[in-house]
Amino acid sequence: MGVVLLVRHGQASFGADDYDVLSPTGWEQGRALGSWLTGAGVSPTSLWRGDMRRHRETLEAMTQTAGWTDLPEATVDPEWDEFDHLGIVAGFAELTDAFGGGGAPTDRRAFQRVFEQATARWTAGEGEYDETWAGFVARVRSALARVAASAGSGETAVVVTSGGVIAVLAAALVDPDDEDPAALARRWSRLNAVTVNSSVTRLVVGSTGARVLTFNEHAHLGGDLLTYR
Repeated sequence: MGVVLLVRHGQASFGADDYDVLSPTGWEQGRALGSWLTGAGVSPTSLWRGDMRRHRETLEAMTQTAGWTDLPEATVDPEWDEFDHLGIVAGFAELTDAFGGGGAPTDRRAFQRVFEQATARWTAGEGEYDETWAGFVARVRSALARVAASAGSGETAVVVTSGGVIAVLAAALVDPDDEDPAALARRWSRLNAVTVNSSVTRLVVGSTGARVLTFNEHAHLGGDLLTYR
């Protein structure tokens, strides 16, 4: 069987003008992950990442300490990109005046409360968005299918992506027989809320498709390096 490691990017710059940049903590998380993967004997046969800056920078941080050699360049696939969480939150705010006209909250807990309400509306199919929930799920499944097809027996593919993407795949694969979109959305919401920055989710790929082996590993983190947003 092949193995696919799904890596959530390191901490981005919450509250900054450009969210899509790793914070100093995010860089530290990426470097800690690279060292930890090498210590665990992980030697990728292929690297993949989304097309966001935080994905690229996380992979750069990992490779600074991982010591991987003789690897091809990472395949950049925008289907591994995160959904537009800021756009979804902004759309919710415009409809409900959730922020009192003052823009999105910069307090992490306050933002999380609004984020959960906004994404619940999105997953329920309420409102208009550039990418629907159903479209997001289909896109992510397509991305995994490509990587899984490339991860043959004994091979390991490492994918740097985002928390929402990883949570969708874990939610779908943990109960593949449940095709109820509402149930998938509920599982996704719970998993997405606890996915740690720079965590690793392991999938095994065989003749029956992909299965979840572990979710949200983060033994390489501790103290201030353990972050969720």
